[in-house]
Amino acid sequence: MSSEALLIEGASLMGIKLESEQISKLMNYLELIIKWNKIYNLSAIRTTEQGVYKHLLDSLSVIAYIKDQPLLDVGSGAGLPGIVISIMKPDLSVTVLDAVGKKCRFMQFAKTQLQLKNLNVVNNRVENYQVEFRFGQIISRAFSEVEAILKLTQHLLCDNGEYLLMKAASFQQETLPHGIDIQPLYVPEVLGRRYLLILRREK
Repeated sequence: MSSEALLIEGASLMGIKLESEQISKLMNYLELIIKWNKIYNLSAIRTTEQGVYKHLLDSLSVIAYIKDQPLLDVGSGAGLPGIVISIMKPDLSVTVLDAVGKKCRFMQFAKTQLQLKNLNVVNNRVENYQVEFRFGQIISRAFSEVEAILKLTQHLLCDNGEYLLMKAASFQQETLPHGIDIQPLYVPEVLGRRYLLILRREK
């Protein structure tokens, strides 16, 4: 089965129907990651098949939780899940932030190649990043422990905004704030349980 077919089938198993333009951009994006990986070591993933499951489908697993509010992806790395979200939701303002210059250069290149007009790439440390308008949602994927993320980003989330923290089962060893909503995520062919931790910021 081709990598594109794996993507389509995996998304279907997750209840997501991909449009042809989305499929094309997602596969082109994955090819860019693998190509740049040979020089810049953006990710531990080395094959397209691994990338479909561990990058694309893993990022797609949160799509149902994304609202129509400006979104910040903290510690985005190669753009996961932020670039995948920007491909899936072209009318949504998505900002991807990382402190590592080479990763931001890659994300800027991907933005240009894929013509992602809704994507904003920021090269900065999250604690130093200042904004005029705060974000409605902040997402992260294996960036840091929950307490650290909340502390580093509290100046960036608006009142009634939401944190969406993608985690493996090891989060259960962390200290979690009261009121956090834990949602299991289904990602085909990925070993180990995946979870989304949702925390709403009250006024």
